[in-house]
Amino acid sequence: MRMPDLRLWRITRARYERLVKRGAFGPDDRVELLDGLLVAREPQGSRHAVVVDLVRVALERAFGRGYYVRDDKPLALDDSSEPEPDAVVVRGRPRDFLDAHPAAALLVVEVAETSLAVDRLRKGGLYARAAIPDYWIVNLVDEVLEVYRQPVRAPSRRHEWKYGSVRLLKRNAVVSPLAAPRARIRVADLLP
Repeated sequence: MRMPDLRLWRITRARYERLVKRGAFGPDDRVELLDGLLVAREPQGSRHAVVVDLVRVALERAFGRGYYVRDDKPLALDDSSEPEPDAVVVRGRPRDFLDAHPAAALLVVEVAETSLAVDRLRKGGLYARAAIPDYWIVNLVDEVLEVYRQPVRAPSRRHEWKYGSVRLLKRNAVVSPLAAPRARIRVADLLP
């Protein structure tokens, strides 16, 4: 006998935020809203945490004043998704987001080891659908930086999105964010 498919119940971002505000989730409940589904976030080991710090420092240097680099905080992508990327660059300052999480980002970065497939496929599709122009994955498995650009609707599936340009950059490479083209970030500075 075949295992029956489960019917999933999707919630909106507005409903999710009401649950968060009411304290439905405690500090140990590491969840994020992806396409209407509550998804468990991967626990952060020390290596992952250090790389998130390296990314934040490099991006703060690259973007400078007028930009805010948020790490491990929600991004209000659309009505059904509120992921918590490892780093995101937005215009403005921290106090600009007292009343609501940012809804637009110039650059999103995920640090991936066990979450690599989810970050590439599931989150990559959500970021492309939200028209995030620049999406990077610090791939700790292969020790490369994956740079995703040019969000496009996937021709094979009606509701799916992907990035039209994908580059893998090794440790000795240099990358410039689309929103800070004069900045040069050494990939080695993002890796452990």
